[in-house]
Amino acid sequence: MSTVRIHWLRHGKITSHRGNVPLTEEGLSQARVRGRVLAEEITPREGVHFMHAPTLRTRQTIEEVRASMREALGSDSGVELLDVTEQWAIRNPDIFVAGQRVEMVSSVEALAEQLSAPPVDPETLAEHPFFSAFLTSSDRIGYWVEHTDPPGENTVAVARRQMTFATSLLDRLEDRPVRYVLATHSPVLRAILLCYLGEDPGEPGHLEPIDLTLSSDKAPELRFRDRRRALHGCKGPA
Repeated sequence: MSTVRIHWLRHGKITSHRGNVPLTEEGLSQARVRGRVLAEEITPREGVHFMHAPTLRTRQTIEEVRASMREALGSDSGVELLDVTEQWAIRNPDIFVAGQRVEMVSSVEALAEQLSAPPVDPETLAEHPFFSAFLTSSDRIGYWVEHTDPPGENTVAVARRQMTFATSLLDRLEDRPVRYVLATHSPVLRAILLCYLGEDPGEPGHLEPIDLTLSSDKAPELRFRDRRRALHGCKGPA
């Protein structure tokens, strides 16, 4: 089995979390910088897959990363940059309100806009057992991270979903080094870090990665900033 490297990246900067919004110019620039950094790590003959969660900001992020890598590597690098694809496995947590899946947005109005069948008025949502505290928290994602019983997936469920998906990539037998670049959201990164590194560092920077290395002769290794750890069981919120 060839070495498989997986990078979960937080999407680039946006103006707000009030809906499915695009990257800012700064966010696009952040993605291009990350692409150049990744290009420096590539070895000859690598195959690089590019995937994004089902949101506009993650799609724009991964497209810019790929374009920047292609420019940095040139046409004779021997590296194959695969097409960008959407990957449902790396989506945000599944949270449910009134029988519908919703994104954890930053305003009650943006939450209400997601509920169309049937609609739910913002006044009712403002009293929702989970979202009433979530929307007023100074660290909204931190509120979800520490919540043991949200109305949907908790950190353990999201983190295990990521690792189940990641380890399944070993089923794709290739006779070359393979790398997966995954543009996703901060709840996904924070769930992985809490469960598999045992700590929640708060919001990661835009385009900041979590790196996982899988190989046939070594234990899986997870890396974030200056921390490296062999992969172990998932530990949820206390």
